[in-house]
Amino acid sequence: MRVVGRMSLAKFISVHTDAASAVDAWLREALSATWPTPADIKARYPSASFLANNRVIFNLKGNSYRLDTQIAYLTQIVVVKRIGSHAQYDRWTF
Repeated sequence: MRVVGRMSLAKFISVHTDAASAVDAWLREALSATWPTPADIKARYPSASFLANNRVIFNLKGNSYRLDTQIAYLTQIVVVKRIGSHAQYDRWTF
């Protein structure tokens, strides 16, 4: 997969240093992954949530943080929409 929005991840971990290893691990996996369908993501990330318009929410660092993405399965592109704490996620609107 290609990951668009890596700068958002870098900015986030510069503030939330405790999330750095979890974000880095997710990014490494995403870059090397091939996810042709949502089922492929669910097999690897059982706690991922799937929303309309190919939005996928990944739980990071034991559900302390949420990563909101949009995935183009045909072109193998993951777009980072936003990342935040669980409390911030509760205030997000979709």
